[in-house]
Parts: sequence; structure tokens; C-alpha cells
Amino acid sequence: MEELLELRQLLEQGKIHEALLLVDELEEMSLSDKINKIDSYGVILLIHLIKQKAEKRSTRSWDVSIENTVREINKINKRRKSGGFYLNQAELIDILEQGYQVALKRAALEAFEGRYEAQELAAMVDWQEILTQALEFIQQ
Repeated sequence: MEELLELRQLLEQGKIHEALLLVDELEEMSLSDKINKIDSYGVILLIHLIKQKAEKRSTRSWDVSIENTVREINKINKRRKSGGFYLNQAELIDILEQGYQVALKRAALEAFEGRYEAQELAAMVDWQEILTQALEFIQQ
């Protein structure tokens, strides 16, 4: 909120260049926030996909969680006024790849009642297949 007040002051003072710099900073902060949220939801999506593949089953809870995370990712990523998306496919893949190890460790705590370490669980699944499936869900 402080930034908006500062922006108003800069505009009122006719300091257009400084105001534009502040606008750029606000845009960067907004995009960073969106990326962090998409990353968090992406990890949750990956956790459930890893558990499904490893255990070769699903639950209603996992299915609902997958639906919810996909909906949230798409809602956050969609540009409301101008249309399109904040992150393109390559950027989404990068975020999912970065979150995979975190998701794998968390999935290891939940899958098979936590009997396997992350490395053991990783050997049970094809990480590329899981990333592809996650991206397909997001792009539906």
C-alpha cells in the first residue's frame, strides 16, 4: 500500500520517470507473488501425482486436491484484463521441475504410510511422466 501512495505522490509531483520505475517494481513484485503461489500449488499437485503413480491407486481426496490445485494454478496464472497468461509453458515446466524434489520428499512421508525414503519412492515413478501429466492437467 505504501508503494501506491508513493506512486501517487510521484505522479502529483510530475516525476514520471520515477513513477514508471516504481510501476516496474510493483509489476515485478506482483509477478514474483504469482510465481510463488503457482510453485506452492504445483508442489501439492506433484505430491498427489507421485502418490498415485507410486501406489497405483487414487483416492477421492487426492482427486479433489488435484482438481483444486489445477484450478488455483490456472486462476493465478490467467491475466484478467489483457487475456493470456503470466507464465508460458516453458516457465511452468521450470517451476514444476524445481518443485519436484520438494514434492517427492513430502510424498514420501505420505505414500505407503511413510515407509519409503524419497530416493526409494523416486525409483518407483517416472519423474518425466509425472511432470508431463501435471502440465497436461494445467493446460486442459
